[in-house]
Amino acid sequence: MTERRVRIGIDTGGTFTDVVAVDEETGQTTTTKTPSTPADPAEGFLNGVRKVLDLMDLSGDAVTAVSHGTTVATNQLLEGKLDRIGFITTEGYESVLEIARQSVPDGYGNSYFWVKPPRIVPADLVRTVRGRLDHTGAEVRPFDADDARAAARFFKDAGITTIGVCFLHAYANDAHEQQMLEVIRAEHPDAVVSISSQVLREYREYERSVTTLVDAAVKPKVAAYVTNIQNRLDEIAPGVPFYVMKSNGGVLSAQEVVHQPITTMLSGPAAGALGAALIAGTAGFDRVLTCDGGGTSTDVTVVIDGEPMLTTEGSVGEYPSKIPMIDVVTVGAGGGSIAWLSPEGTLKVGPKSAGADPGPMCYPNGGDQPTITDAHVMLGRIPPHLLGGEIPLSAEAATKGLQELGEKLDLSLERTATGILEISAWNQANALRQVTVAKGLDVRDFTLTTFGGSGSLLACRLMDILNIPRTLVAPNPGNVSAFGLLTVDVRNDYVQTVVSKHVDLDLDRVRSVFDDLEAQAKNALDGEGFAREEQRMQRTADLRYVGQAFEVRVPVRTPGDGAALDQGMAEEVAQAFHAAHRQLYGYDFADDPRQAVEWVNLRVSGIGPIRRPDIVQLPTKDGGTERAVTGSRRVFFDDWVDTPTYNRPDLAPGDVVTGPAIIEEFGSTVPLHPGFVATVDAYGNLLLTKESGQ
Repeated sequence: MTERRVRIGIDTGGTFTDVVAVDEETGQTTTTKTPSTPADPAEGFLNGVRKVLDLMDLSGDAVTAVSHGTTVATNQLLEGKLDRIGFITTEGYESVLEIARQSVPDGYGNSYFWVKPPRIVPADLVRTVRGRLDHTGAEVRPFDADDARAAARFFKDAGITTIGVCFLHAYANDAHEQQMLEVIRAEHPDAVVSISSQVLREYREYERSVTTLVDAAVKPKVAAYVTNIQNRLDEIAPGVPFYVMKSNGGVLSAQEVVHQPITTMLSGPAAGALGAALIAGTAGFDRVLTCDGGGTSTDVTVVIDGEPMLTTEGSVGEYPSKIPMIDVVTVGAGGGSIAWLSPEGTLKVGPKSAGADPGPMCYPNGGDQPTITDAHVMLGRIPPHLLGGEIPLSAEAATKGLQELGEKLDLSLERTATGILEISAWNQANALRQVTVAKGLDVRDFTLTTFGGSGSLLACRLMDILNIPRTLVAPNPGNVSAFGLLTVDVRNDYVQTVVSKHVDLDLDRVRSVFDDLEAQAKNALDGEGFAREEQRMQRTADLRYVGQAFEVRVPVRTPGDGAALDQGMAEEVAQAFHAAHRQLYGYDFADDPRQAVEWVNLRVSGIGPIRRPDIVQLPTKDGGTERAVTGSRRVFFDDWVDTPTYNRPDLAPGDVVTGPAIIEEFGSTVPLHPGFVATVDAYGNLLLTKESGQ
């Protein structure tokens, strides 16, 4: 074997496990897919490692690192498959989960129509402990060890082995929670425990409680999964570093992830957004909307200057989570999304999906309800097979299902199918509006980047609806999430609540908290093997106007050359807050001295940079686009038209394809509508634009 060195990224999806390996010397990538193994996801993962190494004619000795995006935590939460959990909190606050928040979710109109979902912990599994801290962390009442022992013994006797602990104001002082942890370890040593001061040192008791309980709930399954893969990976590539993707756009070693499982909740979508960001950035676009279309759903997010937008107001399923995560909006508009009639007789699409089993009606042994994929097949938009012929598709079965649905709606076959796609396109467009227009951003300033198996099927229609100037489709779009795993730095986030009016800001305290947070970040990166001179620290702060319920996050300049944070830097932060508030909400109080600014949370992200793969330019080819034409078929856009089909790998930089056309490759298809043009750039990306005058 040669001395070649490779890094491998593996993204486990519901149907396929996507694998990308990058040669560290040349930057060349090798991609493959292997069937996922839901019964034992580690098996599909290891099959993927072996398969890509065989393709490259390499042994496990050549692997320098493996990065992985996992949906174990996400799926457990979405499916509600949580074991019984115990909750220990401060005396008098046993109803914090029941009371929750006053707000009613969007779409219910008012509280008369909304029923609160079941709590993550039922009231009979909540225990309280006497002891109290104030908001500064000062002790008001001492910790009661007898109450603590009684609580631990109660859960041991009840057979509850997963426990979350959240005491009032523990973000300011973790002493009582640490004492509670010691008691549980002594009285109930088999318990899996999460304490809020280690999960989220931030105020707002309800969100901190739920975030801590979710962390505890997913800890056993995530730990077992990651440990199993680590052990079996050692059989192929002994001692190779194994990283797991986090929701915040960073990765963490497998050894650390088992202690912070909640950080993996949006692992897959985060990797896709970062992969698309690097591809689009290399192509020259710095404001990007990513659109990741799969079989069940479509994930969209915003990337500006290579950095995805982050939020701490996210949730997975019914569980709010205040950990930093990439701001992803998910809609049930994937290839398997089912078309159905509402009780009022109107056509709906999603969120229920046929998934991979039984799958759309056109699949072998497919389901009995028409899906988005069936509409595409019937209209000729996708070929009569998937994955180069591995999955044959039956246009006849799709047509039969759509015909039955159309008869109920009194619509023709074509109008039924195009109606399904139109609803799906508007669902995706509304998701894109949520991450742009709703955040004060103009969607027309962005380049849409579509990837995933079904991500590019509606690209032209989205450009029409939203007036987006261009769409970029990367080569091998189904593997962008796996590729994204190779572009990601090691990243840890730390937060501390420090509420203070700007005019009364204690700079010494702010400096001290930032220094403490940076010390934690540096120690963690030390453990990950990064030298101090490699480490980067990012400071941010959450600010608001006094009286507001929510904050806006803004950057805090890191003092250089050993200088300390001074009044001038603090003033910069306040001005940045005014500007961010104006962009987000359309107004600010920068010129109104009566409206005070308040600092709420201080944050530090510790970053350990990993070498990103090079995106290589492709050679040109002789001749025109005719070399890529594979034939033609009838396709319905506004009418049935004989449409040429192209094999995308045979296209080369500089080639221009004019619609109508169908551009096909192993893992995805791009239907190019009439009036649109696809240009191949130097890196093999397709750039879709409207013809001038359209």
